[in-house]
Amino acid sequence: MVKVITYGTYDMLHEGHLNLLKRARALGDYLIVGVTSDSFDRERGKLNVRNNVLERVDAVKRTGLADKIVIEEYVGQKIEDIQKFDVDIFTVGSDWEGKFDYLNEYCKVVYLPRTEGISSTMLREESEFTCKIGVVGTGRIANRMMKESEYVSGALMQAAYNPIGDEAEIFAANHHLPEHYTSYSDMLDNVDAVYIASPHLTHYEYAKEALRRGKHVLCEIPAFLKRDRAVELYGLAKEKGLMLMEASKTAFCPAFCHLLTLVKSGVIGDVVDVDASFSKLVSEDPRILSQNEAGGSVTELSPIPLMAIIKLLGVNINDMRFYSRMKDGVDIFTKGIFEYENSTASIKLGLGVKTEGNLVVSGTKGYVYVPAPWWLTSYFEVRYEDQNSNKKYFYTYDGDGLRYELSNFISCIHNRQTDTYHLTSKESVKIAEIIEEYRKGTNVNYIK
Repeated sequence: MVKVITYGTYDMLHEGHLNLLKRARALGDYLIVGVTSDSFDRERGKLNVRNNVLERVDAVKRTGLADKIVIEEYVGQKIEDIQKFDVDIFTVGSDWEGKFDYLNEYCKVVYLPRTEGISSTMLREESEFTCKIGVVGTGRIANRMMKESEYVSGALMQAAYNPIGDEAEIFAANHHLPEHYTSYSDMLDNVDAVYIASPHLTHYEYAKEALRRGKHVLCEIPAFLKRDRAVELYGLAKEKGLMLMEASKTAFCPAFCHLLTLVKSGVIGDVVDVDASFSKLVSEDPRILSQNEAGGSVTELSPIPLMAIIKLLGVNINDMRFYSRMKDGVDIFTKGIFEYENSTASIKLGLGVKTEGNLVVSGTKGYVYVPAPWWLTSYFEVRYEDQNSNKKYFYTYDGDGLRYELSNFISCIHNRQTDTYHLTSKESVKIAEIIEEYRKGTNVNYIK
């Protein structure tokens, strides 16, 4: 039996893919098709893939041409697969001519002719739309988003809004934006979506007005400080067919997404505990440490650790308790404990107290350890009682990571989605609920 293996993204499966698979099939008796994972695509800079890996695997399966389908997740996997499956022929399109000659050491390499005049890139470009985005707020995170947006297809940063005219003008000039506004309403007339990076207390009104005017919304964390407001605006977005997304960047980064997939698949057994910490010392930041600006450790830092807990354990929390150290009316340190039916979780947050910023997910068979700063996940380990079974996972984390959330936002708009599995509206609502309960003083103990 002659075994053949080929690899590809197979995004927007088209005639060119089918022809290539048919030609690969004709080279032997048994065809193995490798489909790139979402995280591997992102690592290689392919942020504009339209279909997720499950959709792409299903599309290949439905062709009936593959005897076996594998997921390609890392550099070097081709060599391992060729040896593991005892492959005789590796084949790929002729546009890769010479790139895989190194595999001749392991099997025969064949470059197949491509179908002229069609490719996934061409199809994406033909159907590509440009989303004009207005930036609300001109502070640090907005400046970082401008740089990140350069790596996202379909995202056109069109305008800046700040009620202080000089700041809007300077921001627009620094980032070569064609427009800047001191009138929010005027900016909404000229954009398709807004990225809200203004102070916490302004998020709700800006998001509500944008949705009311038919604009998509990407809102920085915390998107909401009250549960009912989150429910209201997610409902409004769904009613109008708009995308409202909370910009929790860790939820969209490749390594964290793969971590979730591994844990959900049972590699560490049943999850019994999640412990997530996040701290940074900011002794002279007037907004973050201001009671009047909704400052404090919980409002500033909790959305990302809470996101991790909720993604891993769900939204059905039975009880929660908080322990806080206060200064000038805001919490400079808070520890939160959350009880689920069959598990527990905890967060440690600090703006005036420093702690180890790691993530530990404990299970009945092993645990996952993500070193500090875990929210910028580029590496994690799955550890067991038998240390010989431990496995390390490495990923690239490009730039400030904001490109991942922006790419997902644009993809959702293009695909007419009103929710994203990376951070669902239900999960975002739960985060808002927890923050609200804390700010109301529910089960909060104050330590000196």
